[in-house]
Amino acid sequence: MKFICAFFFFFVVSYGHAKQNSQKPYSSIYAFGDSYTDTGNFVAMLGSGPGIWINNLPYGETFFGYPTGRCSDGRLIIDFIAEEFGLPLVPPYQADHNRSFVQGANFAVAGATAINVEFFEQNNFVSFPLLRNSLNYQLQWFDEVKISLCNCTDECKGFFNTSLFTFGEFGANDYSFILQAGKSIEEVMNTYVPQVIQLISNAIEKVIGDGAITVAVAGQLPTGCVPLFLTLFASSNKLDYDPDTKCLKAYNDLATYHNLLLVKELGRLRGKYPHTNIMYTNYYDPVINIVKHPDHFDFISTPLQTCCGKDGPYNWNATEICGMPGVSACQTPSTYLHWDGVHLTEAAHRYISTTWLNGPHAIPPIKPQCN
Repeated sequence: MKFICAFFFFFVVSYGHAKQNSQKPYSSIYAFGDSYTDTGNFVAMLGSGPGIWINNLPYGETFFGYPTGRCSDGRLIIDFIAEEFGLPLVPPYQADHNRSFVQGANFAVAGATAINVEFFEQNNFVSFPLLRNSLNYQLQWFDEVKISLCNCTDECKGFFNTSLFTFGEFGANDYSFILQAGKSIEEVMNTYVPQVIQLISNAIEKVIGDGAITVAVAGQLPTGCVPLFLTLFASSNKLDYDPDTKCLKAYNDLATYHNLLLVKELGRLRGKYPHTNIMYTNYYDPVINIVKHPDHFDFISTPLQTCCGKDGPYNWNATEICGMPGVSACQTPSTYLHWDGVHLTEAAHRYISTTWLNGPHAIPPIKPQCN
């Protein structure tokens, strides 16, 4: 699975008690996550050599007109959030360590895990070396940026209390690696989901200690609806599929369990840090709504199909993926939920971002609400 720009993403947010401009409540954005948030770190770390398919068209074709290292045809949710608040698109930290990150930095990397990458290598969960991109490394990169922005604890707290911190949906890559190594869903739920939630919680507490006031953390997508999972874990038993969505029930149950534990932990942190605004950003419900009712959102009537891919029941197979020679994208990506079999289209990101900025799929919404 080395070729796959890994799963997912996402996130923390921070803004201060001081009176702020109502048109621009955040002065900067600092983002952590995986491929759902990565704006170029994966490509910067690996270069543009053979096998880096996301560095080829049609990636980026819809908005930028060229590949940017984003795992989509265009903008990601983090881009729409930046645009909403009049901020520049959040630059990937690994692309240029020497630039100014006063208005934000993106530390997310495709394939990133919550659990340290060394764990997967030492326990033979993967058969190839991983990038040093897990959550612990992203927090180290943040500390490097922090040194360039502020000199002491009080100064940093004053700087970051007007920043928006975002954490993507950490956990999807962890679970994917472990499941592909042959572990059962029950073992993942009992052993690894609690570990992932604890690591996310630790990271939230770390940035709060650095001055974050508002923290928005993304849950899991319904991974049983992702063409990659539908192909790799296909079943001959019809009972394994939800009759309404045609998605794999067990993998959606895993995502739901992760989200329930995450919401519970965020509630605990709210009680521990009453001065913060800790948000839960929900991927699951908006995606499952599109799968169930694609016509309501102007998507095609077969929402599990991939726009950019080739062959297989979902227009996706592991040997001919988006970005490879001979693999083309659909003519209307704006009508598709899935871009490359793993990631979403710009159209899907745009819709989900509106539900996070204004509700109802962020609790509370990211965009400050008028009293």
